[in-house]
Amino acid sequence: MHIAVLMLAVMTMANLAWAGATKPVKLVVLGDSLSAGLGLLAQEAFPQKLKKALQAKGIEVDMTNAGVSGDTTSGGRDRLDWSVPDGTDGVIVELGANDALRGIDPEVTRAALTDIVQRLKARKIAVMLCGMLAPPNYGAEYAARFNSIYPDLAKSFDVPLYPFFLEGVAADAKLNQADGIHPTAEGVDIIVGRIMPSVEAFIGTIAEQRR
Repeated sequence: MHIAVLMLAVMTMANLAWAGATKPVKLVVLGDSLSAGLGLLAQEAFPQKLKKALQAKGIEVDMTNAGVSGDTTSGGRDRLDWSVPDGTDGVIVELGANDALRGIDPEVTRAALTDIVQRLKARKIAVMLCGMLAPPNYGAEYAARFNSIYPDLAKSFDVPLYPFFLEGVAADAKLNQADGIHPTAEGVDIIVGRIMPSVEAFIGTIAEQRR
C-alpha cells in the first residue's frame, strides 16, 4: 500500500512538472494589416496560421493578434500598453510597412521602434523584430535610411530579427491580393513557413529564461 501511494505521489509530481514545462508561451503579434489579416478570413491571418503551425510541432502558444490595419510604428507605440497585456512572454513586432508606403521620415520610424523595444524590455517581455524594406519609389537614399533601422535595432538591443517579413511573397502576383500589397492565404502560408525557424528559436529562448 505504501509503495502504491509513493508511486502515485511520484507520478503526480512528474505530471505537475510536465504541466509547468509545457505551459503555453503567451505571444502577441504587434502589427499592421499584414498581420491583422486584411482581406482574409480570421483563421487565415498570420498569427492564427503561425499558432497552428507551432501546434503541429507540439509547441503550445497563447497567440494574440494585435494587428491594426493602417497602423504605423508610431501608432503601434501609442497603443503598446493595452495591446500587450501583463503576463505576455514575447512580442513579435511587425510594423513599418505603412511608414515606408507613406514616405515617413525614417528617423520617426526608428524612434518609434526604439521606444517599443525599450518599453517591452523594461517589462521583461522578449522581443522579436520583423524587418521591412522600403519600396523603390522614394529613392535609394530613403531606402538605405529606412532599411537599416531593423538590423541596427536588433544589434543595439540584442533582439532576434527576421530580416524581411514578406520574403518570398512580395511582388509575386500569385501570392498577393488584387492590391498587390497584402498576401493571400497561400502567401501567408509561405510567410509562416519561412519565419518558423526564427519563431521556434525565439520561443526556445523564452522557455530557457523560464527555468
